[in-house]
Amino acid sequence: MNAARDALRIYDELTAARTRFLRVDELCRLAGEKGALPSAAELAAEARLPLKEKKGLERQQGRFLAEILANPVAGTHLCHAMLLPREDSREKLRDYEKRGELRLDGATLERHGKASILTLTNPRYLNAEDETTLPGTEIAADVALLDPKTEVCVLRGGVVTHTKHAGRRLFGAGINLTHLYEGKIRYLWYLIRDLGFVNKLYRGLAQENQSPEVASTEKLWIAAVDGFAIGGHCQILLTMDYTIAANDAYFTLPARKEGIIPGAANLRLPRFVGDRIARQAILAELRIECDSPQGRMICDDVVADVDTRLGEIVEKLTSSGVVSAAGNRKAFRAGEEPLDTFRRYMAVYAREQADCHLSPALVANLEKNWKQK
Repeated sequence: MNAARDALRIYDELTAARTRFLRVDELCRLAGEKGALPSAAELAAEARLPLKEKKGLERQQGRFLAEILANPVAGTHLCHAMLLPREDSREKLRDYEKRGELRLDGATLERHGKASILTLTNPRYLNAEDETTLPGTEIAADVALLDPKTEVCVLRGGVVTHTKHAGRRLFGAGINLTHLYEGKIRYLWYLIRDLGFVNKLYRGLAQENQSPEVASTEKLWIAAVDGFAIGGHCQILLTMDYTIAANDAYFTLPARKEGIIPGAANLRLPRFVGDRIARQAILAELRIECDSPQGRMICDDVVADVDTRLGEIVEKLTSSGVVSAAGNRKAFRAGEEPLDTFRRYMAVYAREQADCHLSPALVANLEKNWKQK
């Protein structure tokens, strides 16, 4: 049996020869109904187990998606599907156009003048990302990009309630390690996040009838970093057009220490800091202070007053109009990361992350480096 041929045959069948767009979770659900992947009932039983007791059923999803993404035609079609607005985002857009405010699990969105401010919120867990936050953050990104009154988008973290940092605004602590250890984060979460939410920040929203590299709805994104950007939150900064950081803030990418692959950071971080620093950050836990030579390769401004500088940058970017923003973003991507480069990376990521996520080493790393704390 040829795994690649079988995966492509199933993909063509479920997408009606690529005339129908399916997100990765729906694709795997339908493939499960056909018996090609674990069924919904099997996965539901697996989801109730802590990470160390899982049977590893989701590895089949990883291999399946890796074969699809490795194929230039099917893989590009799947990437295109994940860049389309979520179905529920259109309804939320109507509410946002009326009120200029949207409150979702994991995110809030507020329009201030010509800017929409997307605030990441998971206060108990230092704004960490998990299954409860991902749908809301992606919907908020969709709405900000679709809103006709928004010219630029701002991404920042909210005020947290976690005992150690209560009352502070923090950008975010990466993946929710508590939920990861407890088995509450499924393997597909990684693919939905990086093919969907994070890639939309970088590429904008696709349209059904044209290639994402030809037609997209996109705006400039500004990040405002308070405290720290750890793991996945550091990954997000690599998609931003402009980043402002507090002068006491820092970045880390401790995914190797945890036992996973840090999203698309392996693809994107070397463009900012070079290969050596990127490897030190990902493989050897290098902490990068924002107010350092390496930090300033990622940040555009390192300041004492983030709020004041943020207001100045929003005014600067909108006062002269943003008509060329989308074109300039596309021109940068054409040279630094075409969609086909991203697709090939994600084929490797899909396979390797499945093995990492379900590896006993991940559990051991969490118990050694996180649970003891």
